Amino acid sequence: MNLLRALATVSSMTLLSRVLGYVRDVFIARVFGAGLATDAFFVAFRIPNLLRRLFAEGAFSQAFVPILAEVRNREGPEETRALVDSVSTALFLALFATAAVGMALAPLVVYVSAPGFAAEPGKFELTVAMLRITFPYIAFISLVALAAGVLNTWSRFAVPAFTPVLLNVSFIVGAAFFAERFDPPVLVLAWAVFVGGLLQLAWQVPFLVRIGMLPRWRLDLKHPGVRRVLKLMAPALFGVSVSQISLLINTIFASFLVTGSVSWLYYADRLMEFPAGVLGAALGTILLPSLSKHHASGSPGEYSRLLDWGLRVTLLLALPAAAALAVLAMPLIATLFHYGRFSAEDAWMTREALVAYSLGLVGLILVKILAPGFYARQNVVTPVKIGVVTLVATQAMNLAFIGPLRHAGLALAIGLGACLNALLLYLMLRKQDIYAPQPGWLGFALKIGVSVLAMAAALWFAMGPAAAWLQAGWQWKAGMLAVLVALGIAVYGACLFALGFRLRDFSIRGAN
Repeated sequence: MNLLRALATVSSMTLLSRVLGYVRDVFIARVFGAGLATDAFFVAFRIPNLLRRLFAEGAFSQAFVPILAEVRNREGPEETRALVDSVSTALFLALFATAAVGMALAPLVVYVSAPGFAAEPGKFELTVAMLRITFPYIAFISLVALAAGVLNTWSRFAVPAFTPVLLNVSFIVGAAFFAERFDPPVLVLAWAVFVGGLLQLAWQVPFLVRIGMLPRWRLDLKHPGVRRVLKLMAPALFGVSVSQISLLINTIFASFLVTGSVSWLYYADRLMEFPAGVLGAALGTILLPSLSKHHASGSPGEYSRLLDWGLRVTLLLALPAAAALAVLAMPLIATLFHYGRFSAEDAWMTREALVAYSLGLVGLILVKILAPGFYARQNVVTPVKIGVVTLVATQAMNLAFIGPLRHAGLALAIGLGACLNALLLYLMLRKQDIYAPQPGWLGFALKIGVSVLAMAAALWFAMGPAAAWLQAGWQWKAGMLAVLVALGIAVYGACLFALGFRLRDFSIRGAN
């Protein structure tokens, strides 16, 4: 399996999802703006979405995939089928209970996660109503994550990568055609989450059937595989999901700031998540199964070499993405969101948050590469310790930054916390002799740095005054933004080529 080709496949599917995600956000910004209704929805959606990242994509995936890869490699198809069936049944029962409790305790959940809303009864009640609609999403999407873990272990990366597209389609159709049928109209967004979760689950079923791994009912809570997954899941909640916990705490802080702060952070986070998802999530997706297989087969040299490849690809693509986000913050926001009820003030406030987020983008992506280096070895203790340290440091930075920088300070704390998390993970990989850098890193980093500086300078001079983007029509903004993106890619690519980089140098094969 060529990992560069697999990365291209997963990234392209993720890119499609992200593009549709921005179309979705354009509809939301145009129809609902940034105010009471959107603040309420974003909180109602963020809570199940946070649980998705913590339990489904975070703790569960990192615990389940390494064990599944090990059982498949060492114990054969019958034991693999038993593991999938037993884990699926246990997960279904736990999710059903979680969704029921979450819906019943929705007022308490909203009060704890956004206490500032309690001062505005209408805002609080609307958030509770939408949370009750969106909470079952955690059940749907967790089962989707289980299916994705199985498909990725069988190297069927494209299917899970395409799955999030269906949620965005649900949002777009709902906002465009059904908003006026709801009272208040913003309720359509909550129902779009519910329908989108069902669509994603249904999409993966035929592909599980094709590989003979559609889960069957098998209630066996004493199955050793179930116990191993549960044992790894509990501490893994902190390992790769520290930034998500910080985002929830940031929502609590932001709920006490001026109205619109939650929405400004959301729109900035959406832009920051574009490169984080296209690159970070894609790399993490293809690395974890291959790392797990190398560990199961006892190949430490290949394990280290694969990690080194992941780190190089991350810096090659994440550094220019971070620089471009910071330089092109206003062009991006003005082109995507500055329509309808999304005002010029909303654009400037979102820009502040996006620039702050961009400072930590490389760290956010590196965590997605470095953490699997531990989880593939079923080592959850080290990431947990690092996660706790990072979480405490992030909240200390929140308290320090929120006064002078307001909502942007919360974004900055998230980014710097991610950088600290990545640094500590890297140092521990080295200390435990899990990873040894391949030769040539100094020259590699210098060439990347020169190319990023050249690209950033070209974009800065070409974009013109930031305020001008708020006055221009959408046709000019869309066209000019496309020109700037092409310019950035061309300058960066030309510099890399002139410095000796070739695409074939990054080709590598993973474990089959």
